[in-house]
Amino acid sequence: MVAGTAYAGLGLYACENLQTPRKALSKRSKAPFFKLSLAQWSLHRAIENQTLNPYDFAQKAKELGFEGIEYVNALYPDVMQAKDKPSALKNFITQSNEAAKTHSVKNVLIMIDGEGDLAVSDKNQRTLAIENHKRWIEAAAEMQCHAIRINLFGERNPNAWIAQASESMNALGEFAHTHNINVLVENHGYLSSNAALVMQMLEKVQHPNCGTLPDFGNFCLERDGGARWDGDCIQEYDRYLGVKELLPKAFAVSAKAHDFDDNGNEIHTDYTRMLQLVKDAGYSGYIGVEYEGDRLSEIDGITATKNLLLASAEKLI
Repeated sequence: MVAGTAYAGLGLYACENLQTPRKALSKRSKAPFFKLSLAQWSLHRAIENQTLNPYDFAQKAKELGFEGIEYVNALYPDVMQAKDKPSALKNFITQSNEAAKTHSVKNVLIMIDGEGDLAVSDKNQRTLAIENHKRWIEAAAEMQCHAIRINLFGERNPNAWIAQASESMNALGEFAHTHNINVLVENHGYLSSNAALVMQMLEKVQHPNCGTLPDFGNFCLERDGGARWDGDCIQEYDRYLGVKELLPKAFAVSAKAHDFDDNGNEIHTDYTRMLQLVKDAGYSGYIGVEYEGDRLSEIDGITATKNLLLASAEKLI
């Protein structure tokens, strides 16, 4: 049994878009094998431009037809830039819980960025990063999330990366276990996008609450000029192989989308093929919609991704 199945089974924790053919929507006859959540990063432009208050995330997700929400800590400058972080976190927890309850959506997980690198060679930096992540584990528990998502960037030496990343995962896994929280690594660039290496690393992690969050699209191993985010990708891990390799320890799944053709299909990823891999692995938890494109508006992109997931689920064996 995969981790995602265990979590889903035990309960641990819209408008029609022109991108999707009306015929496909009208023929939908069965419930999908997964639940739908919305990744807050899909709305990051609106939040960063201050046209959407991050504390209105639950309301917006409900309006768009989602039953779960996935927070991004970096979108809360009132917390990340606070001098009194405990008080700021308490306010974040209180407001987020109230909004989720008001709009009847489930807090699913918190994606953690900007709290230090958990896989670097410097022991002091790793220790600080671990301590910074612990407060988000506590926040996730108070919000009845089932997980936090971490990053494992680190260095380019695979053996050193495995040793350093697994040490941090073990420390966080032990702490998170006492809070009933899962600690998930996402394929998110550099060596963390080498799925086989991630699974080797997790073999050295002793806590069953440590696992993966496979993302359909984050498999760039190296970018032009060594850039982390903005450079052109010059080496990429096979996304279908990567997702398949990460799924045995998956507690969550992210459906990344950038752009769509005239039939509503994502131009970089075959969603039907991806969802078949997810279903075959026995996963039945939340799949998070994460639209990152810039041709469609954020709302239209979210809706197109959601519609594609539901339409693709209908085609599965």
